[in-house]
Amino acid sequence: MEKLIVASGNKGKLKEISEILKDKYEIVSMADAGFKGDIEENGKTFFENALIKAKTISEFMQADALADDSGLCVEALDGAPGIYSARYAGEHGNDAANRAKLLKVLSGEENRNAKFMCCVVLYRKDGTYICGRGETLGKIGLKEEGNNGFGYDSVFISDDLHKSFGVSSDEEKNEVSHRKRALIDLLRQI
Repeated sequence: MEKLIVASGNKGKLKEISEILKDKYEIVSMADAGFKGDIEENGKTFFENALIKAKTISEFMQADALADDSGLCVEALDGAPGIYSARYAGEHGNDAANRAKLLKVLSGEENRNAKFMCCVVLYRKDGTYICGRGETLGKIGLKEEGNNGFGYDSVFISDDLHKSFGVSSDEEKNEVSHRKRALIDLLRQI
């Protein structure tokens, strides 16, 4: 099976990508491939950030690399937190603080429509790349529900599943997730 380096250190993302692509690729994290640094995500869109990460790892490793950038976009917040989802409360990767801030900001808000968006880029060592996009619709709950998943999963009530990703199994979430939809879009182009 072909190995594919994924430009991420996020264990939740790596697990999801690995489960979704298990029939096509063996997923290797950038750290396991030998990349020890951080990649500055200074793009203005999910696509730009995914491209920056995939290109950095591909050029460093001289191999094909996959990267995703994804986040939660809330209608009442004009799409925020968006590309800043992982650092919405200030500290990068503090999921509990990010959820707490989101619930506080939306306190009293009737419009709780939201979507998870994902852009994945496969950057090839020859300098070419392809991009896949996906989204999944839902609403922000009034409180956290469940402990499964990561990030905003416990506050996101999926329109497809009619429950939060936090109480959904990995299999249920992966069937309707923005990441799976983006990866399917990408695979169609390969």
